[in-house]
Amino acid sequence: MKIFTLTTIVLVGAISYATAQSQPPLEEAPTESPSPGKCYVKCITPDEFQDETVTVIVEPEYSVLVTYPATYKTVEDRVVVKEASKELRYVPALYETIEVPYISKEEAQNLKVIPASFGDDLEEVETYPMVGRWEYRILEDCPSVDKEDCMVACYVEYPSKSETVPTQTLVADASTSPIPIPEENATYKKQVVRTPARMEEIEIPAEYATITRQVVDQPARTEKEVVPAVTKTITKTVLVNKGGMTVWEEVDCELVGNINLLPILYELNSARLTPESEDIIDEHLLALMEDSPALRIEIMSHTDSRGSDDYNMSLSQQRAQSVVNYLVNKGISRNRLVAKGYGETRLINKCANGVDCPESMHHENRRTEFRIIQ
Repeated sequence: MKIFTLTTIVLVGAISYATAQSQPPLEEAPTESPSPGKCYVKCITPDEFQDETVTVIVEPEYSVLVTYPATYKTVEDRVVVKEASKELRYVPALYETIEVPYISKEEAQNLKVIPASFGDDLEEVETYPMVGRWEYRILEDCPSVDKEDCMVACYVEYPSKSETVPTQTLVADASTSPIPIPEENATYKKQVVRTPARMEEIEIPAEYATITRQVVDQPARTEKEVVPAVTKTITKTVLVNKGGMTVWEEVDCELVGNINLLPILYELNSARLTPESEDIIDEHLLALMEDSPALRIEIMSHTDSRGSDDYNMSLSQQRAQSVVNYLVNKGISRNRLVAKGYGETRLINKCANGVDCPESMHHENRRTEFRIIQ
């Protein structure tokens, strides 16, 4: 077990202070080695909740049926009393004579043979290849008695021999050339139908009369009227993250165990924060809660004794809530904040109801404070 020498450890809601002789269990102590003069707050991470709105159907939607009988109307109809007919008359065909062209002899072609043609050429043929060999000879005027002393070996090359042979080459192979035979045309006479035989139709119109009758104007029907459902909107709180984890947060020792004044001012009979008050909250509270994300803070607001007790209680609650709302808008979880208005129940001087006091003493009672809570 580590001994936190000369280090103050505050356990809010459990142990007020721990010294070198009384330190928290090792598994709950700060993870880093504490330094002299530092204070730590033991915080139990709270459950995190959020509000959700649900709509509950308390009375379901249903239908009501209304029936309506059929209605009639009188109409006039034009009806056929004698149907239309047709009379048929035969008209014979008419002919005309025309000349029809035709091919009496078809176009064709004969073929003329063109023989192959040749050209003269020369071809060089190597009749003996180029060769080389060593040849030995004895130098003239050899001074040595042994003639081999004067023998010289030379490598001699002999050129190749060739012969030019006259040849013939094919210039054009044998082919054919077409000889056209033109076609011959003639005509013959033919009678064709100019107007075919046909039957002409002569319409015999129908004869009509007018009658009256009753017809359904609107059939019997059922109309459905829908009675809408009755709903109720309920706001429920849902657990988002389960808390209960023990964490240690380092804080300024002056803030531990004390109620700390938050020197902000409100306008007369108003809970609205002024820009100057917002700057003070940023400096004193916002930075603290951002640096120590497990801390929970209670905002306590008070009034002086002037005005009714109920009005002062309500005004102080609104003022404390305005500080909470401001911090929430800055990103601080609402679960880490508690707003409490005390009205004029915690005056710090004698200026109670009916006591004549100067404005400066009333001003001392109009205060907002905060304290660290577990």
